[in-house]
Amino acid sequence: MNSHEYVTLRKWPELMEPAAAWFHSKWHVPKEAYLECMQACLSGETEYDWYLCLTDGRIAGGLGVIENDFHDRKDLKPNVCAVYTEPDYRGRGIAGQLLNMAVSDMRDRGISPLYLITDHTGFYERYGWEFLCMVQGDGQPEMTRMYIHR
Repeated sequence: MNSHEYVTLRKWPELMEPAAAWFHSKWHVPKEAYLECMQACLSGETEYDWYLCLTDGRIAGGLGVIENDFHDRKDLKPNVCAVYTEPDYRGRGIAGQLLNMAVSDMRDRGISPLYLITDHTGFYERYGWEFLCMVQGDGQPEMTRMYIHR
């Protein structure tokens, strides 16, 4: 059985480069965009952070908290973004643990509520997220579901 270690980028800044490359490989957002957000986190420019699950020394899952996740509702911030768990590790509660970790950490910093956009239904509700509204993703023809965690 693999043991999972949940960490933040603030506490493990040496993960910035590998985490940016990992997120880029999953979402195809330029690595530089991840590095820019992560550097803002590490420099104290923002209170937001990045959350990772490490298993046997490799990233098994992760997510970030950023100002806006490429949608038209700039007033609904901050946003959880880039939620991803490696296929081999799905169904083990990793994404839920990361979501709960981010919500708790942000709340401890006085940041609440959090928002996220997704096409999934039924998943985020298990972790206390509620459907809020439909939003227009940047350059997307279809509207996307927005959730809130109060």
